[in-house]
Amino acid sequence: MRPIDVLHLGRERVICCWQVGDVLVDPGPESSIQTVLDALGDERPRALLLTHIHLDHAGATGALVRRWPDLEVWVHEIGAPHLIDPSKLLSSAARLYGDDMQRLWGDVVPVPEANIRVLRGGETVDGFEVAYTPGHASHHVSYLHGESGTAFVGDVAGVRIPPSRFTLPPTPPPDIDIPAWHDSIETVRGWDPARLALTHFGPVGDVSEHLATVDRLLDSWAALAAELDEEEFVARVREEIESATDYETARAFLQALPPNQTYLGLERYWRKRAAA
Repeated sequence: MRPIDVLHLGRERVICCWQVGDVLVDPGPESSIQTVLDALGDERPRALLLTHIHLDHAGATGALVRRWPDLEVWVHEIGAPHLIDPSKLLSSAARLYGDDMQRLWGDVVPVPEANIRVLRGGETVDGFEVAYTPGHASHHVSYLHGESGTAFVGDVAGVRIPPSRFTLPPTPPPDIDIPAWHDSIETVRGWDPARLALTHFGPVGDVSEHLATVDRLLDSWAALAAELDEEEFVARVREEIESATDYETARAFLQALPPNQTYLGLERYWRKRAAA
C-alpha cells in the first residue's frame, strides 16, 4: 500500500491517490493524471475504487478507462449514472468553478457502463469491506482493507494536511447532510481500523481522536455558518488554517478545502432544513 501524491496544480499534499496492490483508490482529477501514470510506471491497475465522484477524487476515471479498456470501476449506485454520462456533474461543478474548470480538473471522460461495478454498501469484495458513508456526498462509500486494517475514507474523515494535525470537514454543495455524516463516522469507527487513509491527505494513525475531532467540528462549523455571512465565515476559516499551520501547509489546505465552498455547502444544508 502506498500513497501517490498527484501534485495537483503542482502543489504537494493536496490530493492523494492510494495504491493497494493492483487497485487504485480515488485516482484524482484528469489534470493530474500524468503524475499517477509516472508513479505507476509499468504497473497496470485492475480496478479503480471510488469513494465518491467529485472531480478531485474521481475526475481521471474515464481517461484511465480509455487508456486501459478492461479497467473495473467501483462506485456507489447513486454516483454510477454520472460517470456514464457526466453532463449533470460537470454542469453542477461549473457553477462552482466557472472558467477554472479545465485548469483545475482537466477533461472528464465518460465511463462505459460495462466497466462499472455498482456498490450499495455492505459488500465484501476482493478483500475490501464496503460501507455506505453519506454526509459529505449522497454517493459516498468507504472501504476497509482487511489485510492491512486501513480504512479508505475519502472525505468522510475530513481534511488534514501533514505534518499539521489541524483538521476541518469539507462541506461543499450540493448535498451536505450533517446527521448522516455523524452516522457515517460511527460506521467507520465501528470498523476499528488500524489507520485511516485520507484523500486530503495521507495516513492517520490516531484514529479514535481524529474521528472524534471531525465529529465535533461538523457541528461547530455548521453552527458558525448559520450565524455568519459568507465573507465572515471565509475569513474565519482562513484565519483558523493560517494560524494553525505553516505557510506551505496552509496553501495546500486552502486548495484542498476552499473556504467559500465550505460555507456554500453548509448554507445550502440550513436552507434545505428550513424548507423541510
